[in-house]
Amino acid sequence: MVFSSNVFLFLFLPLFLGLYYLSPARYRNLLILIGSYTFYAWWRVDFLLLFMAVTLWNYVFGLRIFAAGVRSPAARRWLAWGVVGNLATLGYFKYANFGVANINAVLEAAGMEPFVITHVILPIGISFYVFQSISYLIDVYRADTEPTENLINFAAFIALFPQLIAGPVLRYKDLADQFIERTHSMEKFSEGASRFMQGFVKKVFIADSLAPLVDHCFALENPSTGDAWLGALAYTAQLYFDFSGYSDMAIGLGLMMGFRFMENFNQPYISQSITEFWRRWHISLSTWLRDYLYVPLGGNRHGTFKTYRNLLLTMLLGGFWHGANWTFMVWGAWHGTWLAIERAMGVNAAPKSLNLSRWAFTLLLVMIGWVIFRAENLDVAWRMYAAMFSFGDWSLSELNSAQLTSLQIATLLLAWLVIGFFGIRQFRAQRLGGAPRTQPEPGANLAYSANGALVYQQSGLDALASAATRVALLLLFAASVLKLSAQSFSPFLYFQF
Repeated sequence: MVFSSNVFLFLFLPLFLGLYYLSPARYRNLLILIGSYTFYAWWRVDFLLLFMAVTLWNYVFGLRIFAAGVRSPAARRWLAWGVVGNLATLGYFKYANFGVANINAVLEAAGMEPFVITHVILPIGISFYVFQSISYLIDVYRADTEPTENLINFAAFIALFPQLIAGPVLRYKDLADQFIERTHSMEKFSEGASRFMQGFVKKVFIADSLAPLVDHCFALENPSTGDAWLGALAYTAQLYFDFSGYSDMAIGLGLMMGFRFMENFNQPYISQSITEFWRRWHISLSTWLRDYLYVPLGGNRHGTFKTYRNLLLTMLLGGFWHGANWTFMVWGAWHGTWLAIERAMGVNAAPKSLNLSRWAFTLLLVMIGWVIFRAENLDVAWRMYAAMFSFGDWSLSELNSAQLTSLQIATLLLAWLVIGFFGIRQFRAQRLGGAPRTQPEPGANLAYSANGALVYQQSGLDALASAATRVALLLLFAASVLKLSAQSFSPFLYFQF
């Protein structure tokens, strides 16, 4: 089951929310758990058993780590076994096929018989719930949070269906109090519904309309320079609207249930460096990698060389986390290399003025990275790069032109206009008032007081504009629902991770 489906919109969600608000407060976490397990089991019931086993494993190890004493040798051993169990589960289901395929390639090249292994199915969302489990164990070990003895609350945290499949990557310490007590109000529910609709429009109206264009460009055997750059531009927009759309829907659903999750995107395409990009893109993952991988590796505490090494290793492993393919490792190495270069050059990751050349160069680096991120294999990536930088025929090939529609081109232009409009708006707000990086992207009627605090400003004109915005969003949401009903199913891009 996915958010952008009629089953979710017209059956699961209204039924769940109806039962949720009719239930007494003490039963709501249990209802979240039952609803989340139903949501996950809709895909495959058998993998729900794996999901429950991972949950129970981390619940028990969290208690054992705490009982052994903060940062004690015994606690460190319990932590090590707990993390190893999580990584072994992730490694088998996500990387077994990749590992055997590469070993077999070497064996066959040496004239030896390859291994035979049954194809391992990748459980959806496993990367996200394993990472959340690991962070829980580490936080208990560090005394950043106490483990919960309430198995229902812990299981509900791991299974929380709004973010279960594709994030944001949540941490128990940030939500522990909300599982004990959280507020529910019409204002909060309305905010969540608006946020959900915004994400739905991003996904169905924009990302899904761009998907066929991207698929055609990347499937061409002999793309022209124009084909390759069109594909890169379209995928850069598609991935952003698809993934940020999912995050918006997850945050919105959380608000409807009384939770407030961290923001996951903050207009990443206005970045003027790769360092700034990773402070704006997939914020929950980038901060997770920083706190649980980069810092434990030593961060920037042990000299220049080791700082660069740690940056490269963090992004290399972050790339490999995305998928069992050499393309993701190259993509991670690409970003890690540029992070190290920018560290060496002392690049300012929070500029107050817009430098067009720096912005254009950063966007170019990001787009180059997205090509190999999207490519099925290294051969496809090389084919696209060769076409992009041959600077030969800028016209579209006949095969691509035949597949291209005016709606796809209009959607691509609209996507980049939206990115540009909200990006410039966000940059101006930050320059004038120092707005936090984790504020919501849409930015409703925001202003800054004399001391620089972010406040809501509701003049008569603002209220009228706000009402018009809500009506427009509602109309776009209705149009997106109609579009969804008329088109074939399109999964979120990050489901594969």
